Amino acid sequence: MADTIRYIVTDYVENNHLQSLVLGISGGIDSALCAALLQPVCENLQIPLIGRSITIETNKSEEIERSIEVGNTFCTDFEHIDITHTFLENKKIMIQGDNSHLTKLRQGNMKARMRMMVLYDLAQLYKGIVISTDNYTEYLTGFWTLHGDVGDFAPMMNLWKTEVYALSNCLLKECNEKKYNALQKCIDATPVDGLGISSCDCEQLGVDNYFEADNIFADYFSGNQSLETHPLIQRYLHSEYKRKNPLQIERTNLLI
Repeated sequence: MADTIRYIVTDYVENNHLQSLVLGISGGIDSALCAALLQPVCENLQIPLIGRSITIETNKSEEIERSIEVGNTFCTDFEHIDITHTFLENKKIMIQGDNSHLTKLRQGNMKARMRMMVLYDLAQLYKGIVISTDNYTEYLTGFWTLHGDVGDFAPMMNLWKTEVYALSNCLLKECNEKKYNALQKCIDATPVDGLGISSCDCEQLGVDNYFEADNIFADYFSGNQSLETHPLIQRYLHSEYKRKNPLQIERTNLLI
């Protein structure tokens, strides 16, 4: 699987004459796996893998430490930057409200979009593209921010979260000690969104772990309609608008 992803990314970079790949590194498993997958691609193509750990207010110290270790280990060009001050200034203007769940979501969305602004600016500067770190489980649940947690190339978009873990464990075999330690720490970490909305991803998704989430989806798509009321499937159904964004009016309808 890793060889296939690397081959496809290499082909895309070469065909589009790209000069860099840009990656946001959170300290979580998804971005760590992307870094481990893409580092040899960029090395072979002799282009930089540009990584940024972008801290905003709610990132925990251990999360930041992992992101810095991954970035320094796998990236050609890496920096950790803190844009909390910019976020707080924007928050004064844009987000007025209490400590409700909706307010936390709005703040989380702003953080994701601010991070993406930084990454896309780098991609333009260095004539490259932004790599999306989304996986299939999160894509189905709408567990991402429109115009925030996105990118130009999504190497893991069709991998279940459990497959992300499996592939990461597989890649440990090709790692030297430094790379092994950086990737293993992300494998072992509790997955969080980095936005301060909840203590862990699964809490928001209504499951105990990602194995449960992927099994529920598999059963539901196999025809088990009794799962339709499960919080995870409700998230899937209610987030369809995100997967269809931007909604388009068919040309045939416009010409009636």
